[in-house]
Amino acid sequence: MSSLVRWDPFAELSALQKQFFGDDLMSSLKGLSIPTTDVYTKNNDLIIEAHLPNFDQKDVNIEVDNNALVISAERHEKEEDKAKKYVVRESSSSFYRRIALPERADPDNIKAHLDSGILKVTVPLTPLPEPKKISISSKKS
Repeated sequence: MSSLVRWDPFAELSALQKQFFGDDLMSSLKGLSIPTTDVYTKNNDLIIEAHLPNFDQKDVNIEVDNNALVISAERHEKEEDKAKKYVVRESSSSFYRRIALPERADPDNIKAHLDSGILKVTVPLTPLPEPKKISISSKKS
């Protein structure tokens, strides 16, 4: 006589969830450094700070495309050493962010500066118009 096993419809989903979000995935990502990007406004400027350690100015490209700021960086290193067991060792890193610009952005006056691995892009914003005050009149009889 065979025994019946209760079927759990969520067991497979739970196994997939552990596979994608469990400790195994997180332990493999602990050594991985994901660059951060901060976007904020200050004094009628939109400021974008991208943390790009180990990137030089020549590695970084900034452009405005279809009302969005596109920051990309790519570094490729190639080392040849006949004395070691490998002949060629190559490594590469890349970074890509696309940030939608607000309508009041002034793309012709964007400034960028890279210092100590932090790229700071300043996008000037046209000031918001002051609210128009409406005077109130009274009806006299």
